Amino acid sequence: MTRMVECIKLKQQAEGLEHPPYPGELGEKIYQQVSKQAWQLWLKHQTMLINEYRLTPIDPKHRKLLEQEMEKFFFGEGSEAPADYIPPAQ
Repeated sequence: MTRMVECIKLKQQAEGLEHPPYPGELGEKIYQQVSKQAWQLWLKHQTMLINEYRLTPIDPKHRKLLEQEMEKFFFGEGSEAPADYIPPAQ
């Protein structure tokens, strides 16, 4: 049976994640309040951040930055793209 959540990002009920996508309290909070669709939006945004800021996810400083951006993306004011970012043509 599909698990439904009231998605904090999409502001509607949607299919939930199958398991916490991140370790610790943040991962559990995401599991409880974020839909699969919103998680996919984050993964695209995270990829853009990694590419634009040239981050290495194994670097603890970079991982902390991504964690802070993830928290803002879902539960804060939103994670912004770099000022000079130009989205790829569709």
